[in-house]
Amino acid sequence: MTDPHLRNPGFPLDRSWFEEIAVNTPAAEARAAQLVASRSPKKQWQAAWLVNAIRCMDLTTLSGDDTEARVARLCAKARAPLADHILAGLGLEGLTTGAVCVYPTMVAAAVRALQGTEIPVASVATGFPAGLMPLPLRLAEIRYAVEQGAAEIDIVISRALVLRADWAQLHDEIAAMREACGAAHMKAILATGDLQTLSNVYKAAMVAMQAGADFIKTSTGKEGVNATLPVSLVMARALRDFGARTGVKIGFKPAGGMKTAKDALNWQILMKEELGTDWLRPDLFRLGASSMLGDIERQLETHVTGRYAASHRHALA
Repeated sequence: MTDPHLRNPGFPLDRSWFEEIAVNTPAAEARAAQLVASRSPKKQWQAAWLVNAIRCMDLTTLSGDDTEARVARLCAKARAPLADHILAGLGLEGLTTGAVCVYPTMVAAAVRALQGTEIPVASVATGFPAGLMPLPLRLAEIRYAVEQGAAEIDIVISRALVLRADWAQLHDEIAAMREACGAAHMKAILATGDLQTLSNVYKAAMVAMQAGADFIKTSTGKEGVNATLPVSLVMARALRDFGARTGVKIGFKPAGGMKTAKDALNWQILMKEELGTDWLRPDLFRLGASSMLGDIERQLETHVTGRYAASHRHALA
């Protein structure tokens, strides 16, 4: 395979890669359940997996009442996600989250708060979360976020195009978004909870990758159903098939509904078993979550001190 740091160059739409695919839903559900049941890291191994989850985390705030002060607090947590005594007990230093993710109007504040670090700022765009805006406005929002300093752009696809199997328009829209991103890496949010079938999830993922997505992402976090293990399994299989055809490694980001340290372990186990250890690095794997960081910190404090801390002892992201 090629260097994972190289961008996805994009490919012409080729329906033969996905149109005949039919996903067996019960089999996907059974495989996902078997994966997490067969592995349960303990003690220092569990601690190592949880630390890795932190460095792959997109610490996120996407609320209607976001302020520059809230973003600054989020960025402070991204710089120092664990309390000093936990970090010392683990023998670590310099641990940060993978990125900070905000709305376009908060990008500049995040860039200022992260100055002097290597933590990238990610911005949602394209009429997040519904994506129901004219394409020129969606592209303008991407360009605005990039101009403000976003190094990563999380775009949303038009779900209606998937539901009516208009793969050509979906490919063209995502390719235009990829061009608007310029040097910023593009994560394509499939909003899988709106796509009705796992077969649609696979097909949408393949079209997004053909159109140039550097990452594929499950959800906005605003759908009724967000990241699930069966959906993530299907997307991982699409990643694997795409890589086998092209030699290009595409990243994966589950998002929404993940709240516990156990969730962080489960998704990493799925990545390792289905795609290998390369997908346990932040250049190819991100966890779109913030609330799970508090539980991860509690579990790591327990590992270090032998005492289970109350949740109020750890600052929320």
